Amino acid sequence: MKPEIRKIVTQTETTLIEGGKSAAKPLDLYAAGVVIQNPWAGQGYVEDLQPAIQAIAPDLGVLLTEQILKLAGSPDNIEAYGKAVVVGLNGEIEHGCGLIHTLRFGNNYRKAVGAKSFLASTNVRGPAGMQILMPLAHKHDEGQRSHFLTMQFTVADAPGPDEILIVLGAANGGRPHHRIGDRYQDLAILGDTDITE
Repeated sequence: MKPEIRKIVTQTETTLIEGGKSAAKPLDLYAAGVVIQNPWAGQGYVEDLQPAIQAIAPDLGVLLTEQILKLAGSPDNIEAYGKAVVVGLNGEIEHGCGLIHTLRFGNNYRKAVGAKSFLASTNVRGPAGMQILMPLAHKHDEGQRSHFLTMQFTVADAPGPDEILIVLGAANGGRPHHRIGDRYQDLAILGDTDITE
């Protein structure tokens, strides 16, 4: 079984000025999305999602990683990353989760950019054209707040009711003029290593 792909959509965004001040390093955001037919569409409730996950998720991970690397130009240009999925209204959120929350999907991206941290993610059900808010975080260190970013992504005609839209995102750095410190500074001040945000 291969994913039935209707379209691939890519997006880039560059921020040159933030807060009225030029960025020392322009912030580049990259996103690559793929619209596929929901492999469980029309089957009613499916107990075992694993056969389709194992057959489809690896191909999607390879495809979207290749698209992101084309946009970024090099794995070295990616410091933050994330993923998102929107399941069309006839599907279950579990269908989208199955395809992106598996090592068969995420490990390809993680290895390609030399990452150590988990991929920040979001998974929802929604109509065509809904705005996706995809979280990004540092690829090596989730404690670096400078790289807490949210990328906006939309495909006007997707996902259809029986489709799934899967997106990978990346950034070449952190927010311009970031100045709120990181998690480790808080821990040092508070003297508590168990605090989470």
